[in-house]
Amino acid sequence: MSAEPVATAPAKGPRHVALIMDGNGRWAQRRGLPRAVGHREGVQALRRTIKAAPELGVQCLTVFGFSTENWSRPADEVSDLMGLVRAFVGSDLNRLEAAGVRVKVLGRRTGLPEDIAAIVARAEAQTAHNDKFLLQVAFNYGGRADLADAAQLLVDRARAGEDFIVDEEALGAGLSTAGAPPVDLIVRTSGEQRLSNFLLWEAAYAEMVFQEILWPDYGPEALAEAIAQFACRQRRYGGREVIDTAYGEAAV
Repeated sequence: MSAEPVATAPAKGPRHVALIMDGNGRWAQRRGLPRAVGHREGVQALRRTIKAAPELGVQCLTVFGFSTENWSRPADEVSDLMGLVRAFVGSDLNRLEAAGVRVKVLGRRTGLPEDIAAIVARAEAQTAHNDKFLLQVAFNYGGRADLADAAQLLVDRARAGEDFIVDEEALGAGLSTAGAPPVDLIVRTSGEQRLSNFLLWEAAYAEMVFQEILWPDYGPEALAEAIAQFACRQRRYGGREVIDTAYGEAAV
């Protein structure tokens, strides 16, 4: 059996890639399989992608695991998704820790099942010392909710009598993504072309790539293709000069 191909990173690749992992249900439907099988295969795709990301020069990967809106899905599907979280952390956390990956979970902790909240806390605590790669998992996350929570933090500070200026820096510091590198590239699979309430604030100057591939089929080659598209983009951040995509320096 031949080894899985390792893609090569372009010279001007993104530091921070965010993924909307879409298409599990359609992948299963096309094969006459239950949606649960699509979700399980999606976890395998996530494993492949996490492994490939640092090989492609990515320093931070943010993945959309479960949104604040996903609670409206049928109870059996939500239960299966929660089961996958338990299984993934149980089987992969020690490996991620050994590989130098720091895990950070974005989103609200309130409303999570008690054992899932404990798993989230364990994943963050066990990997907090790592600094080789940052994996952010958006779980019980919504961009609007995150902005509302950040605004509430400012309200709480004001009520406590703290004197501060309400500006972009102050609001951004209250987001669950605070401290991560700016998002360079947002990728959505399955051919859909929308953000679906993902990283609304952080997407301000991110490049976007939409790929037809369904998420369970994703892996190193698909990620490399998205990064190659990013490397061809010219980023000006509202100005006239092109900003170097790798280092944030103005290009002549």
